[in-house]
Amino acid sequence: MSQRNDIDEFFSSDRTSARSESIELGSLSYREHLYPLQDEVLAPYRGMTYEEFTADRYSAPFLRSLLEYWKGLYDEPFVGLTTDGSPIEGLYGPADPEGTADPELLAAASHLLDLVSTDQRDDLCYPLDAPEWRGWSNPEFVFFRTGLRLEDLHPAIASAILDVVERSLSPEGFARVSEAMHLNAYLGELVDLPRIMNSESYWFALFGTPGSEAPWGWQLFGHHVALNFLTVGDREIVAPVFLGAEPALSEGARPPLFDAREQLAISLAESLDSSQRRDAIVFESVLDPLMPEGRLHPADERHVGGAFRDNRVVPYEGICADSLDDHQWDLVLRIVEDFHLLLRQEQREATMAEVRAHRAATYFSWYGATDGSQPFYFRVHSPVILAELDHHAGVWLSNRLPARFHVHTTLRLPNGNDYGKATLAAWEREHSEH
Repeated sequence: MSQRNDIDEFFSSDRTSARSESIELGSLSYREHLYPLQDEVLAPYRGMTYEEFTADRYSAPFLRSLLEYWKGLYDEPFVGLTTDGSPIEGLYGPADPEGTADPELLAAASHLLDLVSTDQRDDLCYPLDAPEWRGWSNPEFVFFRTGLRLEDLHPAIASAILDVVERSLSPEGFARVSEAMHLNAYLGELVDLPRIMNSESYWFALFGTPGSEAPWGWQLFGHHVALNFLTVGDREIVAPVFLGAEPALSEGARPPLFDAREQLAISLAESLDSSQRRDAIVFESVLDPLMPEGRLHPADERHVGGAFRDNRVVPYEGICADSLDDHQWDLVLRIVEDFHLLLRQEQREATMAEVRAHRAATYFSWYGATDGSQPFYFRVHSPVILAELDHHAGVWLSNRLPARFHVHTTLRLPNGNDYGKATLAAWEREHSEH
């Protein structure tokens, strides 16, 4: 019989309890942390649909409290993630008011709309300024039901939705998203709960009316995948983004999802000299006893940009990029570009130009050992990006402490440009003058 968790069926206090000793990863595979299929952690959910699982999870006091908290955050007026509660204006240049959306993307969206029924269209489509943009979340249980659920649809409609997603993203970006969705199915296979976790466990919604000139967008979200896409004028924005996997390293069964990004980050952390390390390494461990109260959350652990955190105040921490040499700054940029991989090449170049313009206000922070021997957390934060990667304890696997085979990553555009809101506002001002 496995050890039961003590906060909730899926969450233990170990993930938020300070530890003075280091958390060594050792050589254990994620397979060493698979529950037996008959274990009481898994067996009660055998055969359940995602709705049945959701109804069961809602009986947990911790989850009810979490959802009440999330709902309070959702109901707040949108401000955007800031360092002090006051967004900086004018950071994001206006899109060209004469710019138009990609015709192949428009054709994909039109094809989807032609396939759905009137009732499905009512569920699929929202006004551009609908609050439902902010209702995404990453767990496998359902909170907000926004749009259509892929696994409930005729295969032709589900395929048309994925075609919209694919034509919105770079080829390599779509491959990463697709792999995250398939890793969710892989997890469902490992724990024999395929009706709760599969490659179509995702909600999709359209916002605005797809057209060559009018801004519009879409949202895809579910377990370990949440994307928000907006096309406005000649710009495309993909944020917020949440991508994760458990397991992220699947030993040849599936490609590793974040390994290249992690190796870049380890190279950067290892390159720091003693003076730089004093600034960059904020905590010696991901469960450092010096962390202030509230820094760790049983669900979010260390990441700060997850679901419903649209208005979070996150001060800068770590080392300023002005204190890095050019090679180290190049590593920062390569890490950031990997977070922006979902953008098509031309869009990524425009976004990276915005990042480069803020070197003097860009900060890199690290928690944990820098040699890859321990789980770690890192963040790149500037006026125009907050990107983070965090190693988590198990949910469907039994590791009660963080491990590198359970990864959460988030991408935010601070100071009001999540969901492309700042770019959209600038476009509307420009458009009204033409």
